Amino acid sequence: MSAVLLSTTYFGPVQWYQKLYRYNDVFIDWHESFQKQTYRNRCLIATTQGIQALTVPVVHGSKASINEMLISDHGNWRHLHWQALQSAYGDSPFFEYYEDDLRPFFAERNWERLVDYNDAICKKMCELLDFQPNIILSSEFRVQSSCEQASNLSDFRQVISPKHPLEDTDFKPHPYYQVYQQKHGFLPNLSILDLLFNMGPESIFYL
Repeated sequence: MSAVLLSTTYFGPVQWYQKLYRYNDVFIDWHESFQKQTYRNRCLIATTQGIQALTVPVVHGSKASINEMLISDHGNWRHLHWQALQSAYGDSPFFEYYEDDLRPFFAERNWERLVDYNDAICKKMCELLDFQPNIILSSEFRVQSSCEQASNLSDFRQVISPKHPLEDTDFKPHPYYQVYQQKHGFLPNLSILDLLFNMGPESIFYL
């Protein structure tokens, strides 16, 4: 496959990382308008109660450009997110294996902008998954113009969505082991963390 256009994500879903793995060039739009209740600042995890959304609070309103969105410290969310992950995946096969790599994202305040935070997360996740995508960050107003050299560009910015996903014929979420599968059945397309904590080094073969 040639090139794909994606939105930035906070520990994005398996579907998002599948695109990073399968496409030659990955354009991530850093100038689109921020949209609430999307993967841009939210991820979905599996808990004993079912699916739980973890949301990064931001400072600016919904009309701001995504590269202007600042991370808020409201509500001690970093601590709460890490607690939620420990509770949800503490008994998973690979949580302890990866927790030292991931804890800094919840214990430190090294990032002010959401896009920088998401970019650092993406790089770490690709390192842990053991692949190196060719990512091009677009800060131009007309992101399409920055991709003109890429033939057969596939735009998944609106397709990959937690609330209203559009059809994606290339993504078929086959079941893998999940901690709460006996209770809830297989829960597809959760955060990449769900795949990593449950499948470990074999996660790359699922993508």
